[in-house]
Amino acid sequence: MIGNGRLRRHECVVVDLNTQRDFCHPAGLSPVANVHDLIPALRHIVAWTKRNGAPVVSSIESHRESDFTELRQPFGCLDGSVGQRKIDFTVFRPCTYVEVDNMLCCPIDLFNQFQQVIFCKRSCDLLSNPKADRFFNVVSTGEFILFGVAMEESVKALALGLMARNKRVSIVVDACGYWHKPTADLTVRQLSAKGARMLTVADLLQRKLQRRFRYTTPRGSGMIERPVPSQHGAGSRNGRGHGNGHLRTAPPTPKPLNEQTGRS
Repeated sequence: MIGNGRLRRHECVVVDLNTQRDFCHPAGLSPVANVHDLIPALRHIVAWTKRNGAPVVSSIESHRESDFTELRQPFGCLDGSVGQRKIDFTVFRPCTYVEVDNMLCCPIDLFNQFQQVIFCKRSCDLLSNPKADRFFNVVSTGEFILFGVAMEESVKALALGLMARNKRVSIVVDACGYWHKPTADLTVRQLSAKGARMLTVADLLQRKLQRRFRYTTPRGSGMIERPVPSQHGAGSRNGRGHGNGHLRTAPPTPKPLNEQTGRS
C-alpha cells in the first residue's frame, strides 16, 4: 500500500463523471443532447468547488479500438485521442490519475495531497474499476455530490452503487448531460425514489462549506508518479495497465478548443 497518512473527514466529496471532450463539446464524437446548457452549469460547479476547496473524484472513459469493432461508428473517448481528454476547466491542481488494471492497490489517503483524483474506467460504471470501488468505500465524507455524463448511464450506475453501500448521494440534476431526455427524466425519478437527493446548480451555489483544506504534494512523500504519455501514445492501450505504477501526474493540456465553435 502506498501512502499511510491519516484520513481526513470531508463535509462532501464532489464527483465529476466523464466531462470529456467527446461528450461535453459540440465538436466531440458523441456530444450529449444538452451540451450547450451543460457547459455553463459545469463552469459554475467547478468554480464553487474551487472556491470551497472541496475534494473531487473524477472519472474518464477509456476505450480501445477493439471496443468499437461491432459498432458502426466510434462512440468516443478512444485511448490517446484528444476527445478522451477532460475539458480543460474541469482539471484541478493538484490532481493525480489512477489507472484501471484490475488491481486493488490504490492509496486511500490521496485527498491529503491532491484535490482531484481521476479514475479511468472501461465501462459506464465507475465502481467497475476495483481501485475506485475501494477508494469510495474508505473515503471519509458525509455526502457525495454527483454531476457529469450521462444521467441515464454513469450517473445512475454510480448513484445506485453508492447508495447500496449506504452512502449519502446528492445529484446536481441540471449539471448532468444526457443523450435521451425521457430516459434521463425517468432515471431522476427512480433515483429520487431510492433516496438520492436532487439538487440544482443554484442550490449548490448557495452552500458554503465549513472548512477548506489545503492540498499539497510534499517531496519525498513516497507517492509513485509516472510521466504521462503523449496524446498519441496514451496509457492503457491494448488493455495493458501500468503495472504497479498506479498514479500519474496530470497530462499536458492540448491546445484548447473554443467551447462554442469547436475550433482550435
